Amino acid sequence: MTDAQATPILAAGAVCWRMAGSKVRVLLVHRTQHKDVSLPKGKVELGETLPETAVREIAEETGLVVGLGAPLGQVEYQLPSGRDKVVYYWSAEVDAHAVETARFVPNEEISGLEWVSLKKARQRLTYPHDIDIIDVFAERIKAGRARTFAIVVVRHGKAVPVGSWDGPDASRPLLLRGTAQAASIALGLAAYRPKKIITSTAARCIATVAPLARLTGIEPTESDAISQDAFESGESGAVGLLGRRVRKKKTTVLCSHGPVIPELIAELASLTNTPPSREFMSMGYLATGEFSVLHVASEYPASGIVALETHSPTAE
Repeated sequence: MTDAQATPILAAGAVCWRMAGSKVRVLLVHRTQHKDVSLPKGKVELGETLPETAVREIAEETGLVVGLGAPLGQVEYQLPSGRDKVVYYWSAEVDAHAVETARFVPNEEISGLEWVSLKKARQRLTYPHDIDIIDVFAERIKAGRARTFAIVVVRHGKAVPVGSWDGPDASRPLLLRGTAQAASIALGLAAYRPKKIITSTAARCIATVAPLARLTGIEPTESDAISQDAFESGESGAVGLLGRRVRKKKTTVLCSHGPVIPELIAELASLTNTPPSREFMSMGYLATGEFSVLHVASEYPASGIVALETHSPTAE
């Protein structure tokens, strides 16, 4: 077996869902060549993060422009070629505007779309692993934790080293590597459809969210509250800032520094009544350009984090 054959094929997709009155409906796709019924998904392309892939594939297969909710897990299976495939899934609530503006035309890949109840989805899906994902989503619906907002915490890209910079620490710029990291995560961050971008006042943080700001049209808010200078002087306002964002219940991207981010994660645990387990606290220990996404139940924010995930830049 060659190295290429040993490496799993990665793919990403989502359970697209909407409310029809008081009933939940999920989207199934009928695949033309495979003659099966599945959840929308597709292969990761070179340079993509997994969240970026999920949003792109859904748009290509269904015409729907969606934002990602909480992850639902992953499935693994072997292709007829013998190569393994791993598919990562999220939930993605679809609003009426997205449904009305979607443009789907049957094609060589997808012959049709179908919105069905959870019961019918279990009956019509061809593969047991897709039914497993539907079951996870159904549990979220039952618990009132399917609709979420996210706190997305980003560590700035690779910056000029302290020893190579004569000016104030906050003025250190990104290296070319850091600029590439920032560009490579922008679409992944945008996949969660943030409503707010807040960045440390440090130049390296401002530059890290610049590609995301251009993509979304959201003007970043610069805040000393999550700066490294404020943290080191004991004047951090991260706790108050994060509390306000959770109360707003709007997906927010926060770009900060290695020493500050664990404080943000610990405070989010407190605000949501989430036990600060080792796995949870590890969300705060990020390499440059990495981001953690922590999903909070919109209806019950104090019921504990629904799901969490971390992604790395594809440019190194």
